Amino acid sequence: MNDNGKSTYLTKEDYEEPRCVLCMDAPGGEKVTRIDVGRMMSKLDEHLAYEDYESAERHLSYWLGEAQVGNDEEGQLIIYNEMMGLYRKMNKPDKTLESAEKAVALAEKLQLDGTEIYGTTYLNAATAMKFVGKPEVSIGYFEKALAAYEKRVEKSDPKFAGLYNNMALTLVDLKRFDEAEDYYGKALEIMKSVKNGSLDMASTYLNLASLYEAKDGLEDGAEKINECLEKAEACLNDESLEKNSYYYFVCDKCASGFRYYGWFMLADELDRRVREYHERA
Repeated sequence: MNDNGKSTYLTKEDYEEPRCVLCMDAPGGEKVTRIDVGRMMSKLDEHLAYEDYESAERHLSYWLGEAQVGNDEEGQLIIYNEMMGLYRKMNKPDKTLESAEKAVALAEKLQLDGTEIYGTTYLNAATAMKFVGKPEVSIGYFEKALAAYEKRVEKSDPKFAGLYNNMALTLVDLKRFDEAEDYYGKALEIMKSVKNGSLDMASTYLNLASLYEAKDGLEDGAEKINECLEKAEACLNDESLEKNSYYYFVCDKCASGFRYYGWFMLADELDRRVREYHERA
C-alpha cells in the first residue's frame, strides 16, 4: 500500500494556540476580522462525512474568501491546511501543490515555529509534496514537522505514529529503506499502547510489505512480506477493536493490499465486512 488513506486534518488544539496567535491584528496594523473557525470546521466535517468533496471545496473556497477580506491570515492558514487533504482526496495535484505552498508561506510569515499548527502545516505539506511527486521536498518538510512536534507533543502521542508512517513512505520513494524501516518500527511501538491501535498497525504492516518488495523484490522478499501480511491480518481480526466507521475504512483500504499480494480470500472477506456495514448504515 502506498498510503493508508488518512488525511491529517486539524483539531481544536491545532488552531487554538495558548499564545493566541489567532487573535492578533495584521502586521501592517490592518484590522483583522476573524472567521468563525468552529463553525467552518463543523460544516466541513459534515461534507467530508458524506464524501461530498465538491461541496467541501465550495465551502472552503467561501471561507477562504471571508478570511482574505478580513485580513485573517491565520484563518487562511487553517483553510489551506484543510484544502491540502481535500485536494489529495479529489486527485487534484495542481491545487494540492498550490495549497501546500501557500500554507507553508503563511506559517513562516506568521512566525509560528514552536506551535503545534506549525508542525501540522509542515506535516500536511510534506504529505502533499509526496502526492505531487516531490519526495526530496517532502522529506525536508517532514523533518521540520518532526522538529516542531518534538517541542510540543509527547513522544507517545499517536500523532507521532502518523508522522513516522508518512515519513517512512517518502523515504521508501527515496530508496532510503533502512531509515524507512526504522520509522515504521517506531510507529508500531507507539500504536501498541493506543486504544484501537491495531487498525493503524495493520496499515503499517502492509506498508512494510511494500518496503520489502521495493528493497528486495517479490521473490527475495517473500518471507518478510508474508510475515507482514500475517501480522496485518491478526491486527484486523483483533477482537477488542471497536467496529466503528474507521474500522471499516481501514478494512476497505487494506483489502486492496492483500489482493495485490494474492491473499484473495482475506481480501474478499474484508470486502464483505465493508459491504455489510454500508448495507446496515
